[in-house]
Formats: sequence, structure tokens, C-alpha cells
Amino acid sequence: QVQLVESGGGLVQAGGSLRLSCAASGRTFSNYAMGWFRQAPGKEREFVAAISWSGGDGDNTYYTDSVKGRFTISRDNAKNTVYLQMNSLKPEDTAVYYCAAKAVRASKNGHEYEYWGQGTQVTVSS
Repeated sequence: QVQLVESGGGLVQAGGSLRLSCAASGRTFSNYAMGWFRQAPGKEREFVAAISWSGGDGDNTYYTDSVKGRFTISRDNAKNTVYLQMNSLKPEDTAVYYCAAKAVRASKNGHEYEYWGQGTQVTVSS
């Protein structure tokens, strides 16, 4: 089992920044790919970013097009934590953000992730 706890959400004005954290416990963190997903009211959950496990080709990262150049995903295996640095935030980034874990390879498909956190609210005002 892997337990995930997100933090760092909040209210920010458009153009501002937030850094989300997701602390993991339970298994060898470095063996897991980590993803960030979000769900806005009335919308389906969508992929935001992912980072692969730390073996193989290393920490490859993936982003949905709407956040490329603004968001950065990273991981600190010593702290069992994955981060999502969000810059130049827009009102359309408002959502509950979830982190998720799956073995080894990153994926943009949320159904492939085995473990999920409880989510953290991000609200961007215009």
C-alpha cells in the first residue's frame, strides 16, 4: 500500500504561483511513477503532469499541453515527496488537484494509477 497526502493548495490571484506537495509513505517511493490530476466542478478528471520512476531512463516528465511552460513536476526521493510548481496561474486552473502513484512507468491515463491522495483545492481568482 502507498498512502498519499497532498498539501499546498489555496487561493491565489491570476498570474500568481503555488507549489503543491504530495508526501508518500508505505512502499519504496522511487519505484513509483507519480502523477498529478485535477478535477474542476462539473468536469471530468484530467491529467496534468507525471514523472516516471527513478530507475531506467530516470525522471522523465510529461505535461498536458495547457500547462506546459507554466507547471513543473519534480520529485525528491529522499523526502518521499513529489511537487507540482505552478506558475502564471489562470482562472481555468481552478480545480481539486490529486496526486497518484503507479508502478514504474508514468501514464496520462488516470485509470492506470493504483493509489490516490485526497486532493487539495486550488482556486485562481481573476
